[in-house]
Amino acid sequence: MPAGLALPAPAHVAIIMDGNGRWAARRGLPRVEGHRRGVEAVRRAVRSAIDLGVDYLTIYTFSSENWRRPPAEVADLMGLLKLFVRRDLADLNRNNVRVRIIGDREGLSPDIAGLLDEAEAMTRTNTGLTLVVAFNYGGRQEIVRAIRTLARACADGRAVPEEIDSDAVTAALDTTGIPDPDLVIRTSGEMRLSNFLTWQTAYAEYVTTPALWPDFDHDTFVAAIGEYHRRDRRFGGLSGQS
Repeated sequence: MPAGLALPAPAHVAIIMDGNGRWAARRGLPRVEGHRRGVEAVRRAVRSAIDLGVDYLTIYTFSSENWRRPPAEVADLMGLLKLFVRRDLADLNRNNVRVRIIGDREGLSPDIAGLLDEAEAMTRTNTGLTLVVAFNYGGRQEIVRAIRTLARACADGRAVPEEIDSDAVTAALDTTGIPDPDLVIRTSGEMRLSNFLTWQTAYAEYVTTPALWPDFDHDTFVAAIGEYHRRDRRFGGLSGQS
């Protein structure tokens, strides 16, 4: 059993990384410094996920709505993404981490799209932790893309509308082949899902922590998993405690 855990870790943990700006503001620092410290927290979370035996870790790095932020902040975030891939990709590969990218790649600049492709290609055969990076991602937008894929299949005669079921929709999503999250953690104490894995989190357990994302550490991760194990997961059926 991993150190600090009384029960096995959930197979798939998804994290809404919130609070970089507030972390910086409380310290009188520019927002970009909060984002830089947030990248350090990503590194810690990946190490913790490996140590705790998590199979899939999904991180919400940049939503489709984040493009509305001031251009300077968006540029800072893109710069940090590039830096993370250049500095950390080799280390992830050495640690047998497989990287999967979910989100809309249409219209991304060639340099960003190239980095995402490189991260997936370099780590494709790895068999350890799967790090799912949600970039330019929105849950509703993902469902719309899946519906378009299925509609085209029907129009081409490759599918029949009456035969489209939940499994068909799941297979058309960006996360095809990835199990649904068992646990969603959101930092900063907020209670919103924020358009994150809208379809996939139908039966996930949610844990919110007051810690701002730059302060997220191994102990915070362990505490969230402990809370997860105190829940009675029923998946729409009767409680096992009934």
